[in-house]
Amino acid sequence: MKTIINENQRGLLFKNGKFVEYLKSGKHVRLGRSYSVEVLHAGSEFKIEGFDIEVFLKNSELASEVEVVDVADETLVLHFVNGKYCRTLVSGKYAFFKIHDKHEFRIISTKAPEVGEDVPKYLFSYIPRALYNKVEVADFQKARLCYDGKFVRLLEPGAYYFWTGGVKATVEFVDTRSLQLDITGQEMLTLDKVALRINFVCNYKIADYVKIHTEIDDYEKQIHILLQLALREYIGKYRLDEILENKEQMAASMLARLKEKEAEYFVTFSDAGVKDIILPGEIRNIMNTVLIAEKKAQANVITRREEVASTRSLLNTAKLMDENQTLYKLKELEYLEKICDNVGSISVTGGADLLTQLTKILKGA
Repeated sequence: MKTIINENQRGLLFKNGKFVEYLKSGKHVRLGRSYSVEVLHAGSEFKIEGFDIEVFLKNSELASEVEVVDVADETLVLHFVNGKYCRTLVSGKYAFFKIHDKHEFRIISTKAPEVGEDVPKYLFSYIPRALYNKVEVADFQKARLCYDGKFVRLLEPGAYYFWTGGVKATVEFVDTRSLQLDITGQEMLTLDKVALRINFVCNYKIADYVKIHTEIDDYEKQIHILLQLALREYIGKYRLDEILENKEQMAASMLARLKEKEAEYFVTFSDAGVKDIILPGEIRNIMNTVLIAEKKAQANVITRREEVASTRSLLNTAKLMDENQTLYKLKELEYLEKICDNVGSISVTGGADLLTQLTKILKGA
């Protein structure tokens, strides 16, 4: 049997399936069908399926041409070849030819879930996604970090990486912005037994990002119930007319009630207000009828007031003209001007002048 091993190759000679010799570049001749050769690329990982690597490392010449790394449990190894990232090695034993390449192995412990600053973040574009979790906290968020369900610390806005391993890292996001809670369509009875539907809104911010999760079960639902009960209590104390006339008072009273509970719910309430008060159909029809009657009465009062003012103005004008003949003549001329604006042609008869004839016409009218 003749085998040629190239410069960038190495060979493993087997006899009856047993490793017997390490072959370097050149021509090798062996007799018999019991021999076989496994040719390997000298720039790749040294790996033979079905054989433990220790079998080959017993050959001193082979061992001098490979770099061996043993990766322990709860450890990752970042493998660099000639200064460039190549791959991430998990638990196990590996060997790489070092004939033409320079190998560097950076050992990373995964006992602490959070990735340390010693690992460049650009590498996570190449590291297998199954080996880590990425958490991104937005500018308007904070995140509660827990290891195996136990709170560790708050995460500020930014990107964080955690190794997947024995300790499970979980995060819960919290919004740091002003939040809005709406109570919509809640039917409530007034003191005079009128069923109202009220839409109410309040704004709040979380004050303690840790305790609001550890000491309150579903804080949004709890605050919703708090606001709902406070509304029912307030509406039940007043009659319909009082509620409709004092919306601002209701908002202020509700905000004061909510502020009393801030420490208990770990939030800060900043504003509260009534969006809508929806009346039952029959009550709405009655109020519309009352409103129409009120507007008609107001319109009648205004009409009478204007009529009186107009009559008073005419009386004052008549008194002035009666006392001043010149003003009377000017008023005649003003009316003549208006008549002339609407007359197409004028025929003059007799010897009287035009002004005298027009005056007679007006007196006759």
